Amino acid sequence: MLQALIGPVTGLLDKFIPDADERAKLAHEIATLAGKQAHEIALAQISVNQAEASSASVYKGGWRPFIGWICGVAFLYHFVLQPFFIFLIAVFGYSLPTLPEFDMGTLLTVLGGMLGLGALRTVEKTRGIS
Repeated sequence: MLQALIGPVTGLLDKFIPDADERAKLAHEIATLAGKQAHEIALAQISVNQAEASSASVYKGGWRPFIGWICGVAFLYHFVLQPFFIFLIAVFGYSLPTLPEFDMGTLLTVLGGMLGLGALRTVEKTRGIS
């Protein structure tokens, strides 16, 4: 949204600021304002994440591992245990009850995101980047 305002505002600078150098300086400051704000927001989120992760409280620092374990257990059930149960039930000649199904599209999106971020953190640790 801020980017849509930059063009008209910098166009108005021509009318009110006669000095070309001052106009260019202000236009540059206006153009970089959105990037600066996004950077500040990202830094604030990083500090919140660090505080959560370092907290001894399981309610603050434990939600990421909890989501990871839930995704891992659901992944294990869907791709390992459920097919194995279906096989065993068929081998012993029992009728197959309705087994629960997960929305694997959503689950794999969350799991993939967590594994991707985990892999990125592993690369950072191996390279010595904190």
